[in-house]
Amino acid sequence: MTVTSKISINDGNLVVHGKTILTGVPDNIVLTPGSGVGLVSGAFIGATASDSKSLHVFPGSSILCLFRFKLWWMTLRMGTCGSDVPLETQFMLVESKDDAEGGDQDNAPTIYTVFLPLLEGQFRAVLQGNERNELEICLESGDNVVETNQGLYLVYMHAGTNPFEVINQAVKALEKHLQTLLHREKKKDAFYTDVIVEGVEEGLKSLSKEGTPPQFLLIDDGWQQIEKKPKESDCVVQEGAQFVYVWHALAGYWGGVKLATIDIVMDNLAVHGLGLVHPKKVLNFYNELHAYLASCGVDGVEVDVQNIIETLGAGHGGRVSLTRSYIQALEASISRNFPDNGCIACMCHNIDGIYSAKQTAVVRASDDFYPRDPASHTIHISSVAIFLGEFMRPDWDMFHVKLTPATEYHAAARAVGGCPIYVSDKLGNHNFELLKKLVLLDGSVLRAQLPGRPTRDCLFVDPTRDGLTQTVNKCSGVVGVFNCQGASWCKVTKKTCIHDASPGTLTSSIRATDVDLIAQIAGLDWKGETIVYAHRSGEVIRLPKDASVPVTLKVLDYDAGNHLNISFAPIGLLDMLNSSCAVEQVEVHLASDKKPEHFDGEVSSELTTTLSDNRSPTATIALKVRGCRRFGAYSSQRPLKCRVGNVETYFNYDFATGLLTLTLPVPQEDMYRWPVEIQV
Repeated sequence: MTVTSKISINDGNLVVHGKTILTGVPDNIVLTPGSGVGLVSGAFIGATASDSKSLHVFPGSSILCLFRFKLWWMTLRMGTCGSDVPLETQFMLVESKDDAEGGDQDNAPTIYTVFLPLLEGQFRAVLQGNERNELEICLESGDNVVETNQGLYLVYMHAGTNPFEVINQAVKALEKHLQTLLHREKKKDAFYTDVIVEGVEEGLKSLSKEGTPPQFLLIDDGWQQIEKKPKESDCVVQEGAQFVYVWHALAGYWGGVKLATIDIVMDNLAVHGLGLVHPKKVLNFYNELHAYLASCGVDGVEVDVQNIIETLGAGHGGRVSLTRSYIQALEASISRNFPDNGCIACMCHNIDGIYSAKQTAVVRASDDFYPRDPASHTIHISSVAIFLGEFMRPDWDMFHVKLTPATEYHAAARAVGGCPIYVSDKLGNHNFELLKKLVLLDGSVLRAQLPGRPTRDCLFVDPTRDGLTQTVNKCSGVVGVFNCQGASWCKVTKKTCIHDASPGTLTSSIRATDVDLIAQIAGLDWKGETIVYAHRSGEVIRLPKDASVPVTLKVLDYDAGNHLNISFAPIGLLDMLNSSCAVEQVEVHLASDKKPEHFDGEVSSELTTTLSDNRSPTATIALKVRGCRRFGAYSSQRPLKCRVGNVETYFNYDFATGLLTLTLPVPQEDMYRWPVEIQV
């Protein structure tokens, strides 16, 4: 059976770009071409049998699986064969070589094939392996009276040579096919420059006093009280915070909504049950709740415990139908009561909800932050974000910025992850020196354009042993290097465990092509050279095409490298963890046909200054930059003058490294973008 010229079932083998991906494909498996998504790239996998059938996974390919290790959360597992695919796998990426053009494996392109289990009608599909090295499709409704004997669109597969494009195109194909979800790019992101702080009035005052004012206050579980108390005149206090969000569960509270004399939480749900609002009435429930919160000055909600709904589908048409009813009602109420789309989705890593959300733009991508559990600190979200980031902006949990072994690691991971920043220290325990590397004086943060994702060479490497994360800013790329070794989820004990109490140092390297979109950012005339600014050392490194920079890290250590085009490269705010994100616009205005002066070898600063001052300007670089304090840029020659806000300003230039530095004043307006002109 041939679906496209590149995807086919031949003699019981599923073949993609000439490479056998799956063997022993049963006769009941059906392939259907993806409509409107390119005949070469995509197809749906279906089955037409009443009993379970399986696909044999061809050994030798590299596999990345994202599976639910808890009811609420996904994590990753790597492997090479069917038995390595865990239960509840909702995303699988396979790496293989293209055999279609001949037998030269060394020069054959690498092919990436993504498998996405789907929702079909009232059923949800997931992948799972078994001990016979087979890959199974598990189909479930969650309601004994909802049955079927077939599914024609159970798994969508998409293939190509760029893994990030393959995943992106696959999700956009699902958007068109399912029509129940929207890609992240089409959603309104209320957290476009956000700092979220869990605290109260004193905490807000202390943060503002030290130059890291919070823009967002998130009031977590605890604001809902069942016992009666005297009514206070003021519902919400906004001490310096521009926006206030509060927590509630998708079912209302941990135990839902029911008349009870005790506070029902997760630990006693099995004893006391859950009070479920009928799906036909849940829109009214949300609307009344959110209207009340909005009247108190609340701007949005974090909606938690979402996946509990999948366990309650019996009698309501099954898990998919019930979840979709709740998600659609939630989003309708959010749209009505919080016009900025103020919603964070949490504890929600099932495709029942992910594929039913057209509006929610921010999703918690990690398990909870456990400050007293060292085993949990190294777990990184970038591998989960490679999937979730196509639907929503991945959001990490709160963390402590007080001095601990993991503090800077957590801060750097969030800075390059494109995440909101949550801090939840006790009063008096804030590390303001670190906060100032994350937060500008107006309370905004330098957030990357895209979610942080693993670099291509780390896609099939377990980040608990190794890890690189890459993303892009408006005018540059950034790579974070992390030593995540030592702890991971244990499939035997079913908890996060330390598997190596004394992990060694990690040696790796970074190169320009680690940023997948670097060529697109640099422009058509890019020759492959970049400038790398290393945050930890402050070094400015000119990196030739295909060259790399070695990095050696201890466990829980990190570094961040910003990659920029040359011969002029705005590095940004030198003291921030994601420095180049401060640069929002770069324009080069040529003054004449003259070529810039370049000097090979050592030239005395006195001679170079004289030459530079006496020459005519060749170009003016116009920048728009957020923030204040130290600004840096690489210039292949000494600038003639610099202006900030139309005022000429003093600058330093290091002839050895090409580093230009100047100071940006404190802006008088929030989110202000300084006009900076540099004449060279």
